[in-house]
This record gives sequence, structure tokens and C-alpha cells, in this order.
Amino acid sequence: MKWKGASCHTNVSTKEMREEGGLQHIEQAIEKLSKRQAQHILVYDPRGGQDNIRRLTGFHETSSICDFYAGVANHGASIQIPRQVGQEGKEYIEDRQPSASCDPYAIMGAITSTCLLGVEEKEEST
Repeated sequence: MKWKGASCHTNVSTKEMREEGGLQHIEQAIEKLSKRQAQHILVYDPRGGQDNIRRLTGFHETSSICDFYAGVANHGASIQIPRQVGQEGKEYIEDRQPSASCDPYAIMGAITSTCLLGVEEKEEST
């Protein structure tokens, strides 16, 4: 079945990410997000991840719900680092996992808790 589904790609940046040397802060945020992917997937659609199970297949410019990876200008990555960010070494990341039916406030709450508030980080698997 060729079903790309709809999503709510979420661009994320902090002041530090937008400044010179921002790539270091971008990489730190990606590392933190990688350790909490399973929890984020549950928040990223209102059906507790059920819609994302159908959408995040690893095909049709989506990442696999079972894997987490980031890539420059990679539409199949969980977290895309836009091409100009890779070239300039600063700016923002794009989380490509939230579903179109997501609660944007819940998405930003999860990302903020993980990247900025230091919620406990532990390895997880989906």
C-alpha cells in the first residue's frame, strides 16, 4: 500500500542553536531526543502512537517507527537537519515524526521537557 500519510513536521531551535557553534547544541538535542523516542511517539499522535504505526514505515519519505536517526537533507530521517543548517553549522532541526492530528502543545511540551528541562534520559526501544 502506498500511503504516505500526513504529518506535522515540527521545526525546533533555541537561541544557542541559531548562534555560531550551534551545531554542537543541535547534536546534543538530537541525542536527547533519541533516548526518549518511544515516549515521544506516544505523544506525537492523539491515539497514543497508533496512527504513527501506520504512517512511520520507513517508506515514502518517512522514518521507521522502530528506528531513530538524524540526517542532513534526509526526508527519511526521524530528525532532519536541513541542508543549509548542515552547511552553516547552525539554525534548527525538523522533527518529522508527529502526526497531522497531533496536539501541537503536547509536541512542544515533550520536546521542551526532553531538550531543555533535563528530563531523565534513558535508553529506550519502541
